[in-house]
Amino acid sequence: MKMYRGFTKMPHVQYIHTEASESLCGVKLEVNKYQYLLTGRIFDGKVYIGLCNFVERWDQLTISQRKGLNYRYHLGCNCKIKTCYYPPCFVSSKNECVWTDMAASFGYPGHQTKHYACIRQKGGSCSWYRGWAPPDKTIINATDP
Repeated sequence: MKMYRGFTKMPHVQYIHTEASESLCGVKLEVNKYQYLLTGRIFDGKVYIGLCNFVERWDQLTISQRKGLNYRYHLGCNCKIKTCYYPPCFVSSKNECVWTDMAASFGYPGHQTKHYACIRQKGGSCSWYRGWAPPDKTIINATDP
């Protein structure tokens, strides 16, 4: 229905490819029943998704995730998300946000994934932002983690 990234590599997507079974990391979608947010990769002119990608029914996304897609996530394009598997974890540069859902929720989308966005702040550092109003600037000054 809508593409958020990848226009230069794949301007039009007609088919999504995945493996035939979950044991091979394939994803089962209920086509024509639900809309989905899909992340994946482009290889040899085709779009592929698998169990390691973010695949979620659109109606199961939180309000923060939907607003993030439309208003916030693009503000974090210069930020890097560093996965924390075992705390304590620390950022190694000012353009990093530490993602702790992997440690706290065993990789399942947790509170941070569902309610925050890694955004570049004033001063150039990146941090987690949770806000309700769409930002109207390219850089946000937020004190909420």
